[in-house]
Amino acid sequence: MSHTEKFFVIHYAEVGLKGKNRIFFEKKLARNIKLSLRGTGYAEVQRLHDRIVVHLKQGTDIAEIEKRLRRVMGIAHFELVHRAPKNIKAIKDIALQLTTGMSFETLKVETKRSDKTFPLTSPEVSAEVGGHLIQQTGKRADMHTPDLRLWINISHNDVYIYTDKLQGIGGLPVGVSGKVLVMLSGGIDSPVAAWQMIKRGAKAVFIHFYSYPYTDKASLEKVMELTRILSEPNYRSVIYLVPFADLQQIIVTETPAPFRVLLYRRMMTRIAQRVAALVDAEALVTGESLAQVASQTLPNLRVIEAIADIPILRPLIGDDKADIIAKAEQIGTFKVSTLPHQDCCSLFVPKHPATHASLADLDKAEAGLDIATLVEITMNRIEKEIVSFSYEDDS
Repeated sequence: MSHTEKFFVIHYAEVGLKGKNRIFFEKKLARNIKLSLRGTGYAEVQRLHDRIVVHLKQGTDIAEIEKRLRRVMGIAHFELVHRAPKNIKAIKDIALQLTTGMSFETLKVETKRSDKTFPLTSPEVSAEVGGHLIQQTGKRADMHTPDLRLWINISHNDVYIYTDKLQGIGGLPVGVSGKVLVMLSGGIDSPVAAWQMIKRGAKAVFIHFYSYPYTDKASLEKVMELTRILSEPNYRSVIYLVPFADLQQIIVTETPAPFRVLLYRRMMTRIAQRVAALVDAEALVTGESLAQVASQTLPNLRVIEAIADIPILRPLIGDDKADIIAKAEQIGTFKVSTLPHQDCCSLFVPKHPATHASLADLDKAEAGLDIATLVEITMNRIEKEIVSFSYEDDS
């Protein structure tokens, strides 16, 4: 097979709808593609009108590039395109080269001719090329449900030929929708909530509350691994690790048992807000789903949120557990999330937690706590870690 130039042509999802901001979105997507393709030996990522092209060097690992492009937020679909000279013989030759070795019984050729000076019309090109393929391969034509479709685009400069429209993940390029601080636990829900926000173009920063030495180190290790997995779509990630055990003990000794879990959540929210201000995050994100556990009833969500000054986003609020599990499996976090660990919120939990606490109840329960000092002490103990996804680990 003689060498023809190959490259990936990328079509974006909602980026094209963004009017005056389109250039900003396109640049962000092109930058994210470059980050995702690091180490693959591609030649260049080029922004053209309404699409992005990844040029390849000879010998580049095309399968690896395809695998990575499938996971870049903001890509609707993409194709591996072969460039052909603008004459019908060359188009036929390359079409045959392209289909050689593929398994199919029926085929259809579809042509789009934006250069009207090309001597053959679109239907004529399709008929010529289709006839040539059928003659050479012994396969049949099928205009409705072919096993193989071959697309030919005749532009003013070149002819582009491809056989597969590869599905992208959709969504928006990471970083176009601002920054959020995700309250990440070692469970199933919060990594999925993070992924949903990243898919909507938000850059995620993470915060994790842990209760070592009352809980084992496994919960910390899990959360670091979840952050690493989420760093593939999110790129370089920062996680803030908050030692929470001392604060929990104070709440246990000085507040009524039924309200404990809600008071933990309120303290976490206060601390998370402070961290959000440090990193310029515009909202907190949690994995809460309505009525999934006692702290997630509507009254309880309300009393937790009452002390927040910035929005708390809950992307999973209306999702069933089965849907969340399916998504966790799809994005690769489920296995890690289901490893055994001790959660800081399950520490010192009363037998009968309040499910319908009022604001007055919680304000009264907290009245004896020096909240400002407790938050300040905890803020001074926070550690910051930087986590990057490595494709070498993903083999």
